[in-house]
Amino acid sequence: MGILSDFPVLTLLAQFAYLQLLDVLTSMAFLASGVREANPVVRFLTSSSGSPLHGLVAAKAMALVLGWYCWRSQRRRLLVRVNLFYAGLVAWNLLALLLRSASA
Repeated sequence: MGILSDFPVLTLLAQFAYLQLLDVLTSMAFLASGVREANPVVRFLTSSSGSPLHGLVAAKAMALVLGWYCWRSQRRRLLVRVNLFYAGLVAWNLLALLLRSASA
């Protein structure tokens, strides 16, 4: 199993939760600067909840339930892949925010 056997699933779950928090923060920064949410599910939740923060929290609650399921079922590989995806997403969000503020 290689490197995955050295990485406890609970650590992967903690990383997943942290990346979800970072995604909420970068999404709130985007929304505050007037950028529309790109994810259609999250966009629906933010518009129908009455508050962008409430919609983001609802979306992240669903994500955390899926992360918890992966943790309980010992799906290390899936958690690693999802963490890599969200790490890339947060990095992309930060880069886009920096570029947007540099051009303003």
